[in-house]
Amino acid sequence: MSDNRPFTVGHIPYLNCVPFFHYLSKYGFSGKLISGVPSALNRMLQQAELDVSPSSSFEYARNWRNYLLLPGHSISSAGPVESVLLFSPLPLSDLAGETIAITGDSATSINLLRILLREFVGLDQVVDEVPDQPVEALIEKGKPALLIGDRALQMACNRPHSMHRFDLGQLWYQYTGLPFVFALWMARRDSVKTYGEELSALCGQLDQSRSRFLAEVDSLAEILCPESCLTDQGKAAYWRTIDYGLDEKHLAGLELFFDLCLKYQLLDEPAQLEFLPPGEN
Repeated sequence: MSDNRPFTVGHIPYLNCVPFFHYLSKYGFSGKLISGVPSALNRMLQQAELDVSPSSSFEYARNWRNYLLLPGHSISSAGPVESVLLFSPLPLSDLAGETIAITGDSATSINLLRILLREFVGLDQVVDEVPDQPVEALIEKGKPALLIGDRALQMACNRPHSMHRFDLGQLWYQYTGLPFVFALWMARRDSVKTYGEELSALCGQLDQSRSRFLAEVDSLAEILCPESCLTDQGKAAYWRTIDYGLDEKHLAGLELFFDLCLKYQLLDEPAQLEFLPPGEN
């Protein structure tokens, strides 16, 4: 244990992360949680303000030498993910020359959108940018835009009838037949030296918290996250939709995503998938 600060873990305050965190303290977790959107946690992990975090898979790819992956855990989908959504007044094939508004909340989803449009739809002339007004306002005006997390869920509840809604997890699975891994649990390599015992414990705590949550998901949906636009049944269904595992198929999907990022010069070099050694998990 470090004398300087407590073991510090990133926390994404999205509905899809609740299964990891709801019961975490019940299984012995006593570290410090710091909340932020994925892009903010990426920066904090880079700057050693966090020891471990569920962070963008693209962040792992571009800085993989700094991290080790916690085995068995991700935020993925093998089909619809329901909370990474492109809203558009046009079909995908008609988006050439359009500008897509993005929030900048996630590095992975933005680059997944770029790859889907270039590799599978065949569009090279699509621009994405962070606008100077809320993305939701642009969607209401009929402009194409990408939303993630709870903001995507909220817009899906309120979506204008004239807009198409494209689920990026579903599109990836449709084109590749592989799961898409949006986020990975990753630890800083230097934190592994300092917090090896805490990281080993966290792997088990995440397993236990996630398993208990999903076993009780229907009853928990009735009491948790009342601010969500989803019904209790909708929340339970959403939590069941997310794939929280990380097996060989997930890794194959990750490697394909990384290869396509290289192809389209979104990454400078190949990324290697490296995990916590057996003694630390």
